[in-house]
This record gives sequence, C-alpha cells and structure tokens, in this order.
Amino acid sequence: MKGHFPIERFCSMETPFYYYDAALLRDTLRCITNEAGKYENFCVHYAIKANANAKVLGIIAQAGLGADCVSGGEIQAAINAGFPASKIVYAGVGKSDWEINLGLDKGIYCFNVESTAELEVIEELAAAKNTTAQVCLRINPNVGAHTHANITTGLAENKFGIAMEDMVDVIAKAQSMQHIRFIGLHFHIGSQILDMGDFEALCNRINELQDLLDKQHICVEDINVGGGLGIDYAHPNRVPVPDFTAYFQTYARHLKLRPNQKLHFELGRAVVGQCGSLITRVLYVKQGTHKQFAIVDAGMTDLIRPALYQAYHKIENISNEEAEECYDVVGPICESSDVFAKAIDLNKCHRGDFIALRSAGAYGEIMASQYNCRKLPKGYISEEL
Repeated sequence: MKGHFPIERFCSMETPFYYYDAALLRDTLRCITNEAGKYENFCVHYAIKANANAKVLGIIAQAGLGADCVSGGEIQAAINAGFPASKIVYAGVGKSDWEINLGLDKGIYCFNVESTAELEVIEELAAAKNTTAQVCLRINPNVGAHTHANITTGLAENKFGIAMEDMVDVIAKAQSMQHIRFIGLHFHIGSQILDMGDFEALCNRINELQDLLDKQHICVEDINVGGGLGIDYAHPNRVPVPDFTAYFQTYARHLKLRPNQKLHFELGRAVVGQCGSLITRVLYVKQGTHKQFAIVDAGMTDLIRPALYQAYHKIENISNEEAEECYDVVGPICESSDVFAKAIDLNKCHRGDFIALRSAGAYGEIMASQYNCRKLPKGYISEEL
C-alpha cells in the first residue's frame, strides 16, 4: 500500500519539495501526550534539530510539548513558534557566548552542560547579567545503542557529555557557583533506537549513578534521558506512529525515580519522521549497460541521509500503477554518492512521474544544502494545499 498524496495539487508545484501530513503529525502528538500523560512526572520536549519547519513547529507547540534546542538559532525558532521559554532546554558541546546570552535573556528552563569549561563560561555570563542559570549536567553513561555508528552519542569515545567518574566533582563545582543552580542530570545515548533493551540499559546506569549521589547526599530534581526512539523506515504505512507505549513504559518500569523527581524526554525523529516525504519528479529514465536509472530532480542536497549514513528510505512511484521494473534511483548532483537507492523495484517510471521518498520528516529539509548552487527545497503542510 502506498501513501495518500494529493497528486493533482502537486502538478502545479515546483519539485523537489517536502510534503508534511498534518493529520499524521497530530495523531502522533496525541499518542505522545496520551502515553506520557499516564505518568504525572513525565515532561516531553521536541528536539528541534530533527525538523525546524515553522509550520511543523507551530503544530508541535500547540500540542503542549516543550523544546529541546542545540543552538541559539533553534532557541529563537522555538520562541517564534510559540514554545514557552519555561519549557526550553538547551544542549550542545559548543555553545557560543551569544547563544548562552540568548538563553539567559529569554529565561529558558535549563542549560544541559557538557563540560567544566562550559559551566565556568555560563557562570561568568550569568554573573554579568546578575541572573542565575539553571543547569543539568550531561553525563556520558558509556552505554552503547544498536544503531548507526555516526548517531551513537553515549559511549566514552564520543565527544558528548561529562565522564561518569568526574560527575560528583563537577556537581560540587556547580553547587559552589553563585550564579548557577544545579537541578539535574542529562543523558542521551543515540538515535534511531528500536531495541527497548538499550533504554533499559540506560535506566540501569542512571539507577547506579543515583545510588552514588544518594551516598553523597546530593539531591537531583530532574532526570533527562534524551530521546532516541526510532521509526519504521521500511513500513511507513503499516507503522506510521512509533510504539510510544513501550517506550514510556520502559522508563516507568526500570528507572527508579526519587520522590518528586521529574523525568524529561527529548524526542525528535519519532515525532516528525513519518509525517514527511520528499516529493521529486523523474527527469530521465536512462538505460545503462547492466541496469536502468531513474534520474530524479532531487539530490543529496535535498535529502543527504542516504549519502551520509547509507540510510534507507522507502521509495514509491506515486504517479501510476504499471508493472514494476528495477531501477537505481539517482539525483543530479555531481557526486557519485548522489544515490537514493540501488536495484529497487518501482512501478514503471516515465519522465515527469512523481516519486515519493518516505519517512523523510526528520533530518531531511533541515539538513538541505545549496551545493552545486541549488535552491533549498520548500516544505508544505497538507493543510495548506
């Protein structure tokens, strides 16, 4: 079964472009709020790095989620979209002074601090404004995740976070600072995780660290476990909404929260991944020596994930139902890596056919570039077509 697309509306539109199914996005958000709402101390933030389309952000803000930001630009985008500053958390290993100052001026909920050096800079900048910055310390739990090596973040070899053995000393340093208020611990082990055992392992590690802090009489108000829940790229129609029930239940069952502790989540891909598709047209069908190519007008500049991660996206010819033929689907960019898929079956392709690259709502439009002096793709919400 293919996705449902308003093909007649597409005919007058310039390709390539991103198409977002607003109904599916709202269904996903309802599922998130319903499942997280079963636990009174669960707080969900949307990771803006996955997709910062203004209309997408507006829908997510209206659903009541907070925002997880990794740059000053994302903080501003969150504010512009209607996310309250009191629900914005800000992470990142390389926060610049202007970004920290922006967070302080806007009064964001907290900074997820990733090094002692960063902590000292936040203290200095907060002192200059005679204000106090709330901080969580991002701890590297050295927990692996069953995902692509480029999107694991919780191993000791990764650049993210503070080493576990340094945790108590850095907490003591934070608590000694006049313009810093230490409120909790932050973790994130990676992205596109489908094995709940990975999240269970993180819970076990956090439990160990909390036991250690108890012995030091250190009180932690917030635990932030990041995000990481994946989507089903192979079956976007069969599994349009991720298993949020199992995800939140894993933490409810295995994480030993202390009384009155709040548990924060930072979901990105799981929120927006399935609602987005990259729509492109066939420019040429080229018969090679041993294969045939469907050459489309979208390229790695529009969706870089296949070239960057060898990522899989389900591809559909949404223009016709003719018998399938085998194609390499490739773009126009002057790079051999500008390939979306090799040797896949598609309904027979003709010049002008619309091709949909599914499950492209996360890390698609937001990662587009203008390499080869190409235009950036536009993004449209189904409700506006």
